[in-house]
Amino acid sequence: MSSNVQRRGVIRAGAGVTLASLVGGVARKARAEGLSGATGKFDDSTVIQIARRLSNAEYHPPGQNLPKALDNLTFDQYRSIAYRPDRALWAGDNLAFDVEFFPRGFLYRPRIEIYEVRDGQAGIVPYSPDLFTYSDPALRVTDDLGFAGVRLRTAINTPGVMEEFCVFLGASYFRAVAKGQDYGLSARGFANGTGDPKGEEFALFRAFWLEKPQPGVQSIVVHALLDSPTVTGAFRFTIRPGDSTVFDVQTTLFPRAKIEQSGIAPLTGMFYFDVNDHNHVDDWRPAAHDSEALQMWTGADQQLYRPLRNPLDLQFSTFSDVSPRGFGLMQRRRAFHDYEDLALHYEKRPSLWIEPIGDWGAGWVDLVEIPTPNEVNDNIVSFWRPKEPLRAGQEYHFTYRMYWGWDAPFPTPLARIGATRVGSVVDNNDARFFAIDFMGTPFEHLPKDTHFHVTPKTSAGTIQNVVVEPNPAINGIRTTFEFIPGDAKVADLNAVLETDSGPISEQWLYRWTP
Repeated sequence: MSSNVQRRGVIRAGAGVTLASLVGGVARKARAEGLSGATGKFDDSTVIQIARRLSNAEYHPPGQNLPKALDNLTFDQYRSIAYRPDRALWAGDNLAFDVEFFPRGFLYRPRIEIYEVRDGQAGIVPYSPDLFTYSDPALRVTDDLGFAGVRLRTAINTPGVMEEFCVFLGASYFRAVAKGQDYGLSARGFANGTGDPKGEEFALFRAFWLEKPQPGVQSIVVHALLDSPTVTGAFRFTIRPGDSTVFDVQTTLFPRAKIEQSGIAPLTGMFYFDVNDHNHVDDWRPAAHDSEALQMWTGADQQLYRPLRNPLDLQFSTFSDVSPRGFGLMQRRRAFHDYEDLALHYEKRPSLWIEPIGDWGAGWVDLVEIPTPNEVNDNIVSFWRPKEPLRAGQEYHFTYRMYWGWDAPFPTPLARIGATRVGSVVDNNDARFFAIDFMGTPFEHLPKDTHFHVTPKTSAGTIQNVVVEPNPAINGIRTTFEFIPGDAKVADLNAVLETDSGPISEQWLYRWTP
């Protein structure tokens, strides 16, 4: 994992509350907070029962105190505390998975309790400073510090070589990769108030239960307990790494208070610049981003594609839907020359697609684009926001599948957006030039004399000089046009490629701002 990725501010310590230890003489406190049952008999209802009881109790902030030696670690000092691979959970058991743990410190101060589940019984995973190596001996302290998070390993790229493929670390953030990929965007358990000027609440995964897999089984089950001032929740992840790493996610949420701006299956990524948005970035590379677009498949069977931007002012976009079929933050362009970065390899970053299981009803896919002066900060967030607020005392269930991989998991007969390019117009400083490439399946069988046309539309300003022409380099079509914003401060543009028989492409969407 590159140091630049690890420095991302997105993996935050977050607001939350630590799980009171059930050892060391504080079991009484744990029972008082509704956390009894964390150890002992365990099944798929255990974490749900704990979350339900916890939602009826007063919220307690996380205990984040650390010994003086670890209280103000720098990023490099934190990285220098390394878990010993030979001490991994299940190391030597000849299983498809083993587990390592993160130390507390730097951004990751809350103590996160970790449990192992064997044969239907849960027991705490004990902490020891000897589980880690220290480049600076002064950083080794003997206190019972506990862990900050979890990393899962498997032989994802080379048989017999265990490699990290999934991490749960900071607030309710987690990330994963498929075979051959590098870390990029992240997911979260829950979002609340994202983009709100009053601030956002970051819930915390305060405990994990790791089910020990049987020999030969190529999936691992992780349970997580979510907590924050406004909500508790139980999560069950069934994780299958491979050419596409798939998470089956079952969630049960228990609001402590009415939540107007809930975010289900939140995705968080970074977009610094690309050929559509390069005018205020002075950089030698052609692009730098984890994700290039928000892609959606609506309940009405529309396929939408919205290129991302790094705006000068925060932008909040909403896409109304009923029973969505899927959405995701996507990285489509996969050539090294699209990015030219020998260290960060953006072409290897995963796309992440969310497939709702069951009927999610009415709501919105929200997109938040936050200005960033560099590629260190994750500035893109997208999630499903139910139409109705989540109400205190109620119970909510959301089930979905996550695909961390190279593209969306479903084939499409439609032409797809290959690139969006934006620039100046010669002799007209008040206009912007757009070039959109369409490529894909239809061009493999349509006759060469097919008549293609595009009618771009805008919510403000005007569009002129529309041109549609073949692009032999991609065996597709390019459309270009000029957009004149006039006095508009924001405009939503859209376009779709058509033949005389009707639309043949996904719908291109774009938000222009000065």
